Amino acid sequence: MPREIVLGDALVPGLLFIFCLVLACMWLIDKAAVKYGVYRYVWHPALFRLSLFTAVFALVGLMLC
Repeated sequence: MPREIVLGDALVPGLLFIFCLVLACMWLIDKAAVKYGVYRYVWHPALFRLSLFTAVFALVGLMLC
């Protein structure tokens, strides 16, 4: 994967696209977690969401880079 991608006249990091992909996936995961009541068993839902996003982003980023 290239380190930088040209978008118009700007250079953006290659991980920006992975970030957007993981953000969309996390939206789906969050909807499923709400539907099945996962957040009833979590002490701090916002912290759980952030840590889950960080873990998924790190895994996808390490697999593709």
